[in-house]
Amino acid sequence: MTTLSQGRLRAAFARRLSEMYAREVPAYQTLLDVSHEVNAGVVRERGEAAERLGSIGRVTEERHGAIRVGTPGELRAVARIFGALGMHPVGFYDLREAAVNAVPVVSTAFRPLDAAELAVNPFRVFTSMLATSDARFFDEDLRPRLENFLARRQLFPPELLALADRAERDRELSTVDAERFLTLAVGAFELSTEPVDRAWYEQLERVSAVAADIGGVRSTHVNHLTPRVLDIDELYRRMSARGIEMIDTIQGPPRWAGPDVLLRQTSFRALAEPRTLREPDGTVGRGALRVRFGEVEARGIALTRTGRARYDELLGRVEDRLRADPGAERAGVAREIWAAGLPDSERGLFDEGLAFCRYELRTDRPAGPPPGELSALIDHGWVRREPIVYEDFLPRSAAGIFQSNLTGRGTRDDGREAAGYDLDRLAGILGREVHDPFDLYARRQDESAEHVFARLRIPSTNAG
Repeated sequence: MTTLSQGRLRAAFARRLSEMYAREVPAYQTLLDVSHEVNAGVVRERGEAAERLGSIGRVTEERHGAIRVGTPGELRAVARIFGALGMHPVGFYDLREAAVNAVPVVSTAFRPLDAAELAVNPFRVFTSMLATSDARFFDEDLRPRLENFLARRQLFPPELLALADRAERDRELSTVDAERFLTLAVGAFELSTEPVDRAWYEQLERVSAVAADIGGVRSTHVNHLTPRVLDIDELYRRMSARGIEMIDTIQGPPRWAGPDVLLRQTSFRALAEPRTLREPDGTVGRGALRVRFGEVEARGIALTRTGRARYDELLGRVEDRLRADPGAERAGVAREIWAAGLPDSERGLFDEGLAFCRYELRTDRPAGPPPGELSALIDHGWVRREPIVYEDFLPRSAAGIFQSNLTGRGTRDDGREAAGYDLDRLAGILGREVHDPFDLYARRQDESAEHVFARLRIPSTNAG
């Protein structure tokens, strides 16, 4: 019997989801076309250096999606579907605190964990759950009505979940079952044609456009599907030149003379898409809702906890400078602060313990016995350090993308008590481990060192 592994199933799902989204949102196809043009140009210009953080084959196929659900039960169902694809929850993101506007969600990202699976297909899905228990957004009148509405809907058919459980258990599906799984899974994330109750949707929209998108409809859908680009500034320029309205800024680190770190993101603005709306008198008519947008990303080197703390500190300095001088250009201020606050080379980042790397034996290493310490192996030309690409997300950048595409600021009553969500609570909701991304990068770095020691027959106890 012919089967599809989880990796091949994940790659097929990512491709089909992309094809579906391109049919639903034609501007997304434009985004893909421009991304491919920019990437091809960067490869021609920079040669091998363009593939420093991933082969062009991987970058071309790379996508991250974003979906939103309303309840813990719906989030658990999503985890089963992505578990079928070899994707696991990584990281906890509290967009309630990261956003200036009202964004009442907490999030995680489902993705592969190990380097081999990421090489097969690095598909990720940033998944947000509505924080209905947060009284700052949902009062005693609205909350029970919202939770009752969510409890009455079914996002995923039982057949899909049964196939997902089988794929996760067996780590594969027969080609027949795989085809059925893919059809059902892609269909579950299509934009529904069912009429939207205008009055209910608008009531939630007064709290938050995100709340309305999640709790104002009886289905879920892909909110954006993000390609990876090697020069996001050039992409921004080209998209704007084509007359596509982009958000005001590129989120994340600035473009500067040093290495790319973490993640930079931007998007075109949410589109007014035709939807069928049900009026309070029961009549059905046509209207438009703005909920979906086209995001694009450029990925850099994964930073350690120390490096991430430095990144957050630099962001704070940028904001302080802009408050003191509101007329200053943000990009210029950020470049100046980055140049003063970060090493301008990969080696500097590694030497200061700010970035993760993997250790690889050099083919031109010296003859004779190797030294016993890792630092000496590097200094004497036995081992080189290669950057580990950042596979995850930044709460402030995600919140910035969300709020750049909202129809209004929404409302939040900070006089009420916030609901407590954290990584452990999210793990309890999911019934499975939510992985700490720093631990994953550290493990990959350590495993690469152990591989070097084993190849050189250096006892790990003496390797430093």
